[in-house]
Amino acid sequence: MAMENTMKTTITSPLHTQKLLRRATFNRLYMAVYAVAIIALIYRHLTHTLFSNTLIITIPLLLADLTLAFRWATTQSFHFRPVRFEEFPEKLENFAKETGVELPRVDIFICTADPYKEPPIVTVNTALAVMAYEYPTEKISVYVSDDGGSQVTMFALMEAANFARHWVPFCRDNHVLLRSPEVYFTSNSCNPSLPQVLNLKKLYEDMKFRVEKALESGKVEVDDDNMRQMFSKWTDDFTRQTHPSVIQVLLSSVKDKDVSGVLTPNLIYVSREKSKLHHHHFKAGALNTLVRVSASMTNAPIMLTLDCDTYSNDPQTVKRALCYFLDPTIRPMLGYIQFPQQFRGLNKGDIYFSEQKRLFQFQPLGMNGLQGPNYVGTGCFFQRRTFFGPPSSIIHPELIELRHDHLVKGPIGSPEVLQLAYLVAACDYENQTQWGAKIGFRYGSLVEDYNTGYKMQCEGWRSIFCHPKRAAFLGDSPITLIDILVQCKRWMIGLLDVLFSKYSPLTLGVRRLGLLMGLAYTHLAFWSVLAVPITVYAFVPQIALINGISIFPKASEAWFYLYIFMYVAAYGKDLLDFMLEGSTVERWWNSQRMWMVCGVSSYLFACVEYCLSSLGIAVHGFSLTSKIQDDEQSKKYDQGKFEFGVASPLFLPITVSALLNLVSFVTGLWQVYSGGIDSMEGLILQIMLSGIVVLSGWPMYHAMLFRTDSGRMPPKISFIAAFLVSILCVLPAAFLKISDLLH
Repeated sequence: MAMENTMKTTITSPLHTQKLLRRATFNRLYMAVYAVAIIALIYRHLTHTLFSNTLIITIPLLLADLTLAFRWATTQSFHFRPVRFEEFPEKLENFAKETGVELPRVDIFICTADPYKEPPIVTVNTALAVMAYEYPTEKISVYVSDDGGSQVTMFALMEAANFARHWVPFCRDNHVLLRSPEVYFTSNSCNPSLPQVLNLKKLYEDMKFRVEKALESGKVEVDDDNMRQMFSKWTDDFTRQTHPSVIQVLLSSVKDKDVSGVLTPNLIYVSREKSKLHHHHFKAGALNTLVRVSASMTNAPIMLTLDCDTYSNDPQTVKRALCYFLDPTIRPMLGYIQFPQQFRGLNKGDIYFSEQKRLFQFQPLGMNGLQGPNYVGTGCFFQRRTFFGPPSSIIHPELIELRHDHLVKGPIGSPEVLQLAYLVAACDYENQTQWGAKIGFRYGSLVEDYNTGYKMQCEGWRSIFCHPKRAAFLGDSPITLIDILVQCKRWMIGLLDVLFSKYSPLTLGVRRLGLLMGLAYTHLAFWSVLAVPITVYAFVPQIALINGISIFPKASEAWFYLYIFMYVAAYGKDLLDFMLEGSTVERWWNSQRMWMVCGVSSYLFACVEYCLSSLGIAVHGFSLTSKIQDDEQSKKYDQGKFEFGVASPLFLPITVSALLNLVSFVTGLWQVYSGGIDSMEGLILQIMLSGIVVLSGWPMYHAMLFRTDSGRMPPKISFIAAFLVSILCVLPAAFLKISDLLH
């Protein structure tokens, strides 16, 4: 109800501002010029390609360029009106006093699923960081969803509850900026010579030792009746796939106090019931369980979703979000506030392009000027009301206790409250309800974040991208190539699920959101279709070059300069965007490399797997990215070395492409050397293309030929790739001769 009162207040001093970025004018001019170049390129294809005697080569190039043209057109929606918001959290308390508005309660959701891929101590640090927010502790409730149902994870959170009694007042009294204990104790901000810090660090190290010991043994040593009761549900029949609900209140803001005598935040462990007879919808299902359980226990009007490895890096973050939620001029339509995903521990060049600046920074800035950014799964504050239908109407859940405006009766750990929490955490509770369809996080895709944010905006909600100078959240990124590629493939399949559904952004999105916003979501949904142009340009021009066939304009032709202009303009604009957002040339270059690597692996495999699944031949599932940091792998990552190691099929097309481009580049140079300037004039663009791929493919060549460590390219992959390249170098010549005869 405190949130509703803001509707009646008038803000005399703004809590936030917004600014159209100056680059918008340049972006629009660039769009006009580049659009003319694309039209000219398509015209050349229609007048030259379709009348070529090598249609077997030129038709794929036409298809590739049409796909790239469509992708370019959709991406301009992000550049048309980029807007940056700025908030003023220091004004929030004065605003609350002047208007009489009470600061709302906040429910924080942290999701984990496998203690061996997501170490419990990482989850503990994430929980402790948000419990120590610069915010009234009695208004914070932290719910940790353990979808793996691990007793080790609950034990770790029990340890965290004890440590929080010391950690939260320490952060509050000493104005600590880094509120993740692991980060603080390893930072320059920590002064271990101070007795208080030294004692606190020892408490943390002892806790960490006990948690890691329990993880190593795989079970918890139960040494008293209280613990025996808490862990009584972990029987011999308890498995990851089949187990009862476990809901345990570890800290209660009603009765538990820290060492300074101040009430602690709530801390609740939740593991929803699972059965082999029910579909569990992966992360979206776990989040919907948290929405219901939290409604039955605290029902805060504001909710924050976090991955288990995404710790808070700024204690003012809740207040930053409230600068928007408490503004009565935008609140009625404001569904969520998305902070960017940012990562700690990236090596200097970010060799795997883990920061994903386009996805997490450029594109949200562009969507800010429209209806706001998409939801990216973590670091996002929601109004609870958003999960119950459009702004103009409310879809009431089946129980009055789950409504967004219901006042919880009874303390958080009371029998009647827990009874309801267990009821709504049951695996069959959602049967014959609208959960996942019209209420809560949405089902139907492996990327529940994209799917949920997109459908919420189609209902009329808008969002805001909040990107303060100090990162609000920092997470861990994968440090091996296979983890990156598997994660990327999962994203691509999930996006295809939405693209080819009845909710496709190309149809429903454009109708509901308007052209620009619909194209923005379409751009994301079509991400994996990049496999077509990337694969074509990684193989077709190279095969033609090996066979001495010129498929691009000669250097003496006017069309030659069109190709040069389009290449320089596209890559130059992309580099400019990177530099304007504080990145480096090295990181931009590595982003281009990963664009090509993913194009012939993750994107391609995702398209194939989705097609097979649609035909009922294969079924894709959710694969969890490992958060384990192996010391040897971390060392190689810090040195900027790609980690291969495993003989994954995903590595095969990458290796084939690298070897084929090397052969075609050398062959092209030889043809120029032996044929003179006339040969160079007709083949220069193909030689340049192969040269760029060869230059970016150095990590693959290094891993195949020079490395002997565990991260080298598996010899099996190298041998198979070499065999396939030899076939590609010989077999197409026969098809080309047949094509000539037919023509």
